[in-house]
Amino acid sequence: MKTLTEADVDRYLEAALWWKRMRETNNRTFLPLFGDEHRYLVLKGGGGSGKSIFAGRKVLERCTTEPGHRFLVCRKVDKTLRQSCFKQLRSQAYEYYADDVDYIPKGQSGDMYIRFKNGSEILFSGLDDVEKLKSIFNITGIWIEEASELLEGDFNQLDIRLRGETAYYKQIILTFNPISITHWLKKRFFDVRDERARTHESTYKDNRFLDEENIRTLEGFKETDEYYYTVYCLGMWGVTGRSVFNAKEAQRRLMEKIKPVRTGYFEYDDDGAGVRNIRWQDDESGFIRLYQEPQEGVPYVIGGDTAGDGSDSFVGQVIDNRTGVQVAVLRHQFDEDLYAKQVYCLGKHYNGALVGLETNFSTYPTMELERLKYPKLYVRETVDDYTHKVKHAYGFQTNKQTRNVIISELIAATRENMDIVCDETTLEEMLTFVRSEDWKPEAENGAHDDCVMALAIAHHIRPQQSYLAAEEEDEGVVWSKSQWEDWRASDREGRAYLERKWGKPKR
Repeated sequence: MKTLTEADVDRYLEAALWWKRMRETNNRTFLPLFGDEHRYLVLKGGGGSGKSIFAGRKVLERCTTEPGHRFLVCRKVDKTLRQSCFKQLRSQAYEYYADDVDYIPKGQSGDMYIRFKNGSEILFSGLDDVEKLKSIFNITGIWIEEASELLEGDFNQLDIRLRGETAYYKQIILTFNPISITHWLKKRFFDVRDERARTHESTYKDNRFLDEENIRTLEGFKETDEYYYTVYCLGMWGVTGRSVFNAKEAQRRLMEKIKPVRTGYFEYDDDGAGVRNIRWQDDESGFIRLYQEPQEGVPYVIGGDTAGDGSDSFVGQVIDNRTGVQVAVLRHQFDEDLYAKQVYCLGKHYNGALVGLETNFSTYPTMELERLKYPKLYVRETVDDYTHKVKHAYGFQTNKQTRNVIISELIAATRENMDIVCDETTLEEMLTFVRSEDWKPEAENGAHDDCVMALAIAHHIRPQQSYLAAEEEDEGVVWSKSQWEDWRASDREGRAYLERKWGKPKR
């Protein structure tokens, strides 16, 4: 066993005292982040969460313990810095690091900077003065306050300037309120995994130093402005338009942070003639999320939105047809044939679910399911251009009439019970599905509607699937005289369509 020297004991005691001081003067949720060395430390939070206080403290801690730093602290507009970041850091420096400070300018005008005895310094700059930013060099660390005010191009310019010479790790700290679910910050750091980034979320409830008066003020917004409370107090992603769905309920459901029971995709053997030997592959980065495993005998429905104009993903939404509850979601960028095969496997997995894919931009996925002999495809009625007779075709056609119908049906279904939706991406799309200036319901600028449209299709085509478990429908459904007349007057495809729509008749 190694014998501790007096110097070792002094170092241990010094470290213990440092941690004691940090625990006493910081919120516990941020303590692990003092040692974080990711290039991007992304702090999303509501008002009063203490995220900016932590960011300032970490900047000061590094400047006083790691000699030679040139930290840049910035906001979008220069004139907002003096009364926010500069005032905060000056106060923190005098309170916790007074012995390390060399010089801080006083007064309400002139340059803003903090210089330390070990050679480190903190510079301040607004991003509205591009020429001033170009003159800043040898930056070893950056804190961006109210990062949601920045354009992604502003951030990229800062990122390439973080190249100062130092023996220590380089890091950009971003602090912000999540004002918009379509913001580039969400897409860049929260929707995808970046190994160089660490994200953190906090609310006023994490701030033990917040006094009772401030807490009462923040919680008062529950009654006076619930949207402000969810975004600026609880740190939920906001929307810029007015959602056509129940935004309050969608936000509530998002806060429950429902996790899928399994994530992955299907593997299979493809001999050219068909899909064989289907098996599920667990994969945390997979593109299918299962929220409920299939139950024996339960009828399921799959609605699909293909990657067409204004969409970049193929989506499949699976619902339990007895309840309308969302049980699985497929969402990925595919070639059309691979999408069709994954839908085939997904449908088979869920008891041979009824499948209805949108056919506006391409009929290929539906034709591929036909080729693979998928047993239960949605059938729509169309009018023959030449004979003007009604005929039947597979797949769902979205037009001005059907689009309004299926969206209205989904609005009604979720208004009555938002708990039928489980998936985070779907709920976020519902929040950004808004009324345009001409009152048309659509995804707001920068958002997507793949999941919304696929879910709307799934709910609309439900009548062609049974609403009962297999054992409940064995006896069949009693048809009326007119239903039997329609059935007898139909051809083979028409009869199959009617049986799916009304249920198999009791004979």
